[in-house]
Formats: sequence, C-alpha cells, structure tokens
Amino acid sequence: MVYITTSSEEEALEIASKVVDEKLAACANILPKMKSVYSWKGESFVDDEVVLIFKTVTSQFEQLKNRVIELHSYELPCVVAIPITHGHEPYLHWLTEQTTK
Repeated sequence: MVYITTSSEEEALEIASKVVDEKLAACANILPKMKSVYSWKGESFVDDEVVLIFKTVTSQFEQLKNRVIELHSYELPCVVAIPITHGHEPYLHWLTEQTTK
C-alpha cells in the first residue's frame, strides 16, 4: 500500500485516475478530509489535506512513486510504502493481475 497526501479531492482523483489507468496500482482510496500539522521551511502549519491510498505490488512502487511526484502539486509530496504482509489470497491475486501490464 502506498500512502500519499494531496491538497484537494480533485488533485487526489486526478492522480488516482492516471495511476490506476496506467496499471501502476490496482485500486485507489480517497479519504476526503484530514488535518495535517507540520513544519516546513522553519514555519509551522495546520492545513486540510486529502489522503490517497494505493494498493499495488512491490515491483510497481518506484514507477508509481515517480509518476505521483510528476503529477503532484507539492514541492515535496508524501509518498510512502506500507508493506502488505498478509491478506485475503483471492484479493491479493486480483491486485497482482491488475498491476500486470
């Protein structure tokens, strides 16, 4: 799974649509509103953001990461992988099928 934050639902949907269409991920979940508290360039911020979660296979991570960075509006986007260590085997099989070009 790949966890990403975006500036808006529109940005998340645009990135999700392209990444899934390109088979870099099998599925994307968009969680429409969260508060982020962070420091950036010496200043503190509190902003609304949108969470974008992709389900993919390890072999697609680098391409997915690079594509998200290319599409993203942030100077330094959050793109982090969280390994799937266990799961429902038919779902994991589907995930692999969907990310095979």
